[in-house]
Amino acid sequence: MQFNDSVMIAAPRDRVWAFFTDPHAVGACAPGLESLEVLVPDEKFEVKGSVGFGAVQVKFVAQVEWLEMEEPERATMKAHGTAPGSAMDAVASLELREATDCETELLWSADVTISGTIASLASRMMGSVTKKLAAAFFTCVKREVEG
Repeated sequence: MQFNDSVMIAAPRDRVWAFFTDPHAVGACAPGLESLEVLVPDEKFEVKGSVGFGAVQVKFVAQVEWLEMEEPERATMKAHGTAPGSAMDAVASLELREATDCETELLWSADVTISGTIASLASRMMGSVTKKLAAAFFTCVKREVEG
């Protein structure tokens, strides 16, 4: 499944970059995140959390690793996660474009593959769940970065 969108953030690009490359800052805005542990600074971390698909709440563990970082313009990461009887792989990227001295356009994309018992449920609901989670996430991001 492919997802992408763009968001305008009223902050300079270097501040937006610093936020998005800090796992603890991003984690504070991630809906459903229960814990985050940095395994290798600036390279790899592990997250635990849950996501809801309708009435079904799925707990997961995922390892996230930066593949490339071109400060302050773009970054790519990959994630591999597991949930009971299921697995998820994702590659996500972000690009930061300086709109003005005090405004940054964030373009993001994610390619997500889910397999196992939640795959059929996820494929039917992933679009609406992703929109809801992304809206909550970016509302928090804007509050934290713009503040």
